[in-house]
Amino acid sequence: MIPSAVEKEILIEAPVEVVWQLLTEPDQIRQWFADEAEIELRVGRKGALAFKGHGSYELQVEAVDPPRRFAFRWVRRPGLVLRNDNSLLVELFLEPENGSTRLRVVESGFDAIDWSDEERAKYAEEHSNGWQECLGRLRDLARTKPAARE
Repeated sequence: MIPSAVEKEILIEAPVEVVWQLLTEPDQIRQWFADEAEIELRVGRKGALAFKGHGSYELQVEAVDPPRRFAFRWVRRPGLVLRNDNSLLVELFLEPENGSTRLRVVESGFDAIDWSDEERAKYAEEHSNGWQECLGRLRDLARTKPAARE
């Protein structure tokens, strides 16, 4: 069965403002997530993420609500106009919790993309494993960061 979404949650021992920076600034994204990152935090803006050995993803910013929610739609197939049936939606929700940050990642649309069942199931499994690994790196990186910049 193909899941509609992959959901991961982690408690990060850093203030929400620090975690927001790690999630949204290209130089920070390169330290825990993608090898290359181009992104502008404005709804509708296009960007890109590249992963060694896994290719490049085009993205479009869908929501920016600092420091609580950031969302983007992405696809690994270059040149496509991003739509609900050919891309995945990644939503990042941040909630302060006793000086730390609870981060919830929801990547949805696996059941709606216009690929074969085998391809969609494999993609969902890869992304579930990938988010688990990347969130661990994000948690570790956050421990080394000073308080948010003004």
